[in-house]
Amino acid sequence: MPDSAPPAVPATPGSPTQAVPVAGPPAPTVTAPAGQAPAPADAVSPFPAAQGAHAVPALPRPAPQEAPGPPTAEKFPTRYAPVAGKKGKFDYFGPKTVVELTPSPMLDEEGRQRLDPDGKPMFNPPVRQERDKRGNPVFDDHGQPVMQTPNEMGYDDKGKKLHEKKEKPPKMVSVSIERGTLTVDGLTGKAGMNYDIKNLKYIYLYAPWIGVTVVSTSQFPGAQEQKNAFNDKTLTVNVQDHTMQLYSDKRMLGKKPESAFVSVDRNFRLPSKFPVVGYGETLKPPYAWPGSKENAALKGPVAPPPLPPSLRATTLLQPCPPGQMREPGKTPLPGENLPPAPCVAIQKALPGVGTPKPAPTANSSAPAAGAVAPPAPVAGAPQL
Repeated sequence: MPDSAPPAVPATPGSPTQAVPVAGPPAPTVTAPAGQAPAPADAVSPFPAAQGAHAVPALPRPAPQEAPGPPTAEKFPTRYAPVAGKKGKFDYFGPKTVVELTPSPMLDEEGRQRLDPDGKPMFNPPVRQERDKRGNPVFDDHGQPVMQTPNEMGYDDKGKKLHEKKEKPPKMVSVSIERGTLTVDGLTGKAGMNYDIKNLKYIYLYAPWIGVTVVSTSQFPGAQEQKNAFNDKTLTVNVQDHTMQLYSDKRMLGKKPESAFVSVDRNFRLPSKFPVVGYGETLKPPYAWPGSKENAALKGPVAPPPLPPSLRATTLLQPCPPGQMREPGKTPLPGENLPPAPCVAIQKALPGVGTPKPAPTANSSAPAAGAVAPPAPVAGAPQL
């Protein structure tokens, strides 16, 4: 007796109709035509299979597409998050206060802080934090501010690329004194001096019975011109009834004689009982008295006898290691027997130097004391 289909379950009024699986004939087996590869197991036909009809070839399943990622990191700096619903728009969520390092002292060849013509300490220009193209401060991957360098200045607050200013260097007058000798009225006051003056402003010639004679190649207040004072290897100036001459084994200036401009400070006195030579950039006491470099050994069969202590110039101190300077204090004058100032860390010598501080800017939204650590980057924000 053939199997009969199970009776249908009547639907209860007010309840949804529920489909009940019933047994049916098995699905027909589709055989691919000769010479054609069978369809893959996961292929899906866009048409329902017809029982007893010709088989419809299945179409391949399309490959899944990857979701679009965030914009490229090169176009946007750190600490930006995408704006919801606005394609290509990003909000900056980091600090807007630009960090600025306290200016470092400008040091001379001995490690002492330089003084301007008015006698005030000189400092190097301050180093500031970089800005990105949108005018916001730049931080590295560790949250530390990225400071400007001569090769990478960043941008200004309006997104304009900054470049190091290439200013025309001022005209400099370099003077070299090699194994120099100072004579006053024909008597030797100093000998064996060795100076390399990169930019000559003033030369100071001191004698206890005269005072300080200030000499320059340019006119300055209170100076009088003395023609042909610079002549080959000598500098000769006349002060009242005295003649002071500085001699060098090497030519001082050019081949032609040049004028010198001279003034005298008769009230200034040094602790030294003997003549002294110095050079610097100020017209105010106590002037500047750098030490002399060591002279190279003379070549010859017989070495000359050493100079008496009274004729020797003060020796130039060795420069301090990087990051250090001479401890501030009284600078020994010629004739004073004081120990040389030791080299100490700049931060210790000048508290606050090198420590970052917020620089006031036009678009600063944080207070001056708001140099806080930037927050952690938001997930999905582009990184630079």
